[in-house]
Amino acid sequence: MRMRWACVWTRRAKGCAALLLTVLAGVALAQEGWVAARRGEAGKDLNAVFFADSKRGWIAGDAGYVSRTDDGGHSWSQQATGIAEAINDIYFRNKDDGYLLAGNRIFSTGDGGGRWSEVRRFLQEDFGGGLPELYSVRFNGKKRGWVVGSISKRDQVIDSLLVHTEDAGTTWARQRVPTRSELIHLDFVNNDDGWIVGAGGTILHTSDGGATWTLQRTGITATLFHVDFRNDRTGWAVGERGTVLRTTDGGLNWSTVNVPVRSMLLSVMFVDEDEGWIAGRGGVILRSGDGGRSWVQQETRTKQNLYALFLNKKNGWAVGGDGMVLRYER
Repeated sequence: MRMRWACVWTRRAKGCAALLLTVLAGVALAQEGWVAARRGEAGKDLNAVFFADSKRGWIAGDAGYVSRTDDGGHSWSQQATGIAEAINDIYFRNKDDGYLLAGNRIFSTGDGGGRWSEVRRFLQEDFGGGLPELYSVRFNGKKRGWVVGSISKRDQVIDSLLVHTEDAGTTWARQRVPTRSELIHLDFVNNDDGWIVGAGGTILHTSDGGATWTLQRTGITATLFHVDFRNDRTGWAVGERGTVLRTTDGGLNWSTVNVPVRSMLLSVMFVDEDEGWIAGRGGVILRSGDGGRSWVQQETRTKQNLYALFLNKKNGWAVGGDGMVLRYER
């Protein structure tokens, strides 16, 4: 059974069947700068995308699928992982040193994904019989890294999960935070300032490198799936029912931004202070050119759910259902 967070959460709310949408697959489509084609395996979702620079990047998804590009996404080569579960996230500190999350396990590589090794497995016995699920991994230093997730019993979340490493992933330890809500994604902008988002409008912030975490008030109860900060003051978070939040004071105050959709929004990323993108269910992609104050829906000509995106100054990528990869060319 797939345990990716988007499917897990949607199954609790509306049923995983709602995630299975039709797609125009295998045919390249070009509209509004986006080109779509199947790069993963048919019938299996791609859940994560990450680029270390303008050339080298990775996509990852169901059944342990990982593929790498060394030419900016023009061609992809599948990498062997030996993993059967869905991969929830993939992250690289540089072109060679990376990490991925699959179910309750953390894997690492030191050669750009040529070989992946399990470095930590969290067991139900560690959490009183609760099932741990890992969703997002980020580093705020060469050796200091963080993973967020949840602990559940009988498909119900019973506690939050935050673990960290101080030795580049050799060992991991749990850290308690002031919420038991499901934690879904995290982002750091420097060694000190980081944010975590999750269920029930939860946003946590640290200003001391993760030594302590405090809750920030959002005024909403919608689940937040993704957060992106440009600096220690300006950031955005997105979630269910078309929720988009924006802050310009480090999260002391969050304001709701109106967008032209009510879809579940799953990923947000800004290229600079002005240009930002959001991806979500049903092939939704939104673009902002004014720092996230307003958003315009883009034509993608796909109804596949888009689970993750990544952009730089030259190109952009969005990945989703049925092995779909959308590439944006400027």
